Amino acid sequence: MTLKDYFEQTPGKGVLSTADGNGHVNAAIYSRPHFIDGDKLAFIMRDRLSHKNLESNPHAVYLFIADGPGYKGKRLYMSMVREEKNADQIVHLQRRKYEKQVIEDRFLVFFELVRERPLVGDENNDR
Repeated sequence: MTLKDYFEQTPGKGVLSTADGNGHVNAAIYSRPHFIDGDKLAFIMRDRLSHKNLESNPHAVYLFIADGPGYKGKRLYMSMVREEKNADQIVHLQRRKYEKQVIEDRFLVFFELVRERPLVGDENNDR
């Protein structure tokens, strides 16, 4: 199963972790990633701490906990490659539809997948 299929078919909750250039860490609840052009992941972000951290440190981890018994899910290690501000594509990608127009700036932030690991354990412990 591809990652795109996994995230389209698997309900659960996700946390995006970022750190600023000084190593101060932040974690925030985020929706499942969007898959663009096959291998690029994208998240819709507001101009808050997670987005600010990416300005000085492009590395992030997305931890996804699948619904159900036990500890199943994914850890995605990513590097930001680019972003688009207030892109028209955001309206088409957003999963929640709003009755009122969102006035706050939003960014479509694209990542390259560096490494994928299961939520718990790992057959390969190297970096």
